[in-house]
Amino acid sequence: MSTPARALLEILRSEGVDRIFGNPGTTELPLLDALVDAPDLSYVLGLHEGGVVAMADGYARATHRPAFVNLHAAAGVANGLIGMLNARRSRTPLVITAGQQDRRHLLHEPMLAADLVGLARAVTKSAVEVRHAADLPLLLRRAFAEAARPPAGPVFVSIPMDLLAEEAQVEVPPRSPRPEPGVAAGLAAAVTRLAEARNPVVVAGNGVGLEPAVAELVAVAEALGATVYHEPMADGLNFPTGHPLYHGMLAPIAADIRARLAPHDVALIAGARLTLHHYTPGGPLPERLAVIQLDTDPGAPGRDFPVTVALCGGLRATLRALADRLPRPVPGADERAARLGAATAAQRADLDARARDSYGEVPLDPLAAVHALAGGLPPDTVVVEEAITAGLLLRQVLRQDRPGSYVHTIGGGLGWGIGAAIGTLMGDPTRPVVAVLGDGCAAFGLQALWTAAHERVPVTFVVLANDEYRTLKDTLDRNKSRASAAHRYIGLDLRAPTLDWDAAGRLFGVPVAQPAGCAELAELARGCAHRDGPLLVHVPVTGHA
Repeated sequence: MSTPARALLEILRSEGVDRIFGNPGTTELPLLDALVDAPDLSYVLGLHEGGVVAMADGYARATHRPAFVNLHAAAGVANGLIGMLNARRSRTPLVITAGQQDRRHLLHEPMLAADLVGLARAVTKSAVEVRHAADLPLLLRRAFAEAARPPAGPVFVSIPMDLLAEEAQVEVPPRSPRPEPGVAAGLAAAVTRLAEARNPVVVAGNGVGLEPAVAELVAVAEALGATVYHEPMADGLNFPTGHPLYHGMLAPIAADIRARLAPHDVALIAGARLTLHHYTPGGPLPERLAVIQLDTDPGAPGRDFPVTVALCGGLRATLRALADRLPRPVPGADERAARLGAATAAQRADLDARARDSYGEVPLDPLAAVHALAGGLPPDTVVVEEAITAGLLLRQVLRQDRPGSYVHTIGGGLGWGIGAAIGTLMGDPTRPVVAVLGDGCAAFGLQALWTAAHERVPVTFVVLANDEYRTLKDTLDRNKSRASAAHRYIGLDLRAPTLDWDAAGRLFGVPVAQPAGCAELAELARGCAHRDGPLLVHVPVTGHA
């Protein structure tokens, strides 16, 4: 038996939690007081809840287990909503708690009181408020289990401050084992379809990287000699981007996806969502394409598009079984693989040549900047990317093979990248972490730099600064079919004055470097593995033409 506060800490330990990400207020004081006697549970302080949730997001992905967040009442939950939205879309397992006001005067609507469950419900898998001290341990057990259950995501628990301060004795239930998802039923039909395909294609989804099941998907793709694409705006490395079968990422546009998949007769869509952004008429799949969809989420197959074979089960177990059951050799696989490999090599050589031809001094051409940066990274580097337009170029030039090497959020809530990079390195300090950020994105999450300095987290933050919201200008031009030179843009420039990144670094205690050209940028990237604290690298790049 334990008091509510001690029970909370016991459950955190048994769930593998070793740190709490938070920004406290009065309603969290009972928790902070209990942590005085819990030196094994460190408290990671952030200056803004958006950065705090982003740190937990990166940490959960790096450790492959739910991370724990503590926010402050209504204001803290509201500030953290964007991080919860990102985690929900990226399927990141988080348990998020917030201190509710003292129940003894909630009737009088005291300061910071609100319907916390109502605030959080729209961006979490579930949200609940603890009403009785005896219910707290069981609700927390449920929260951790639900956060990890496919599809993973954030779960919210509101805890009134007077409840957590009670001296009542509560029972702590033991942790129950969680079953590993097994091989999906219906595999024989998938094997037959894929083995008979004339031109198969694989869409590698975020579920593959999260499980992780990258090696198993590679085995299937190689057996088939299949073209492989990442799902639109993929959040991770779901297939090695240096592999000869890899042909890039699908654009989040239905017409573009349809055109890329049109030459194929059978598609294996593994752990993927065909997320769309800019609207075009029609669905994302060609009419005659036979679709085999595999997902751990039982609601996924057939939800967004019709499928020929629906498979629900563990991605790793099912893909391993699929690779084992495919005939050897699959007819035509070797010829397809040779053709694809030659085409991939030619495309990459052309891209590398175009990038090198653009090398120069600052402001750098964006393709040259990301190419130089990618070329300088040590092989085991984790890239955390929140760079919008430059991020699309970065995906094209990176050649990464190790799972977990690329981290992104499909949620779209800006300001995530700095915090996520901090959490990523905390979760796996054996690998260097480089955050590649657009200046507009970085401006949303600057407060997290203080945590990097305070905790001496050796992340290299690379800000590619074009002093504008370039993606919006590009979208306007594309949608209006007009030349940018003939149009004036409202609200899309960050100039006059430009953002002072040297001052930003000084404000939060992070040193700043500005390379003069591509060679210096590559050298700064190369040094990411040898730093003992954070570094902010300011890289001016050319803007909208």
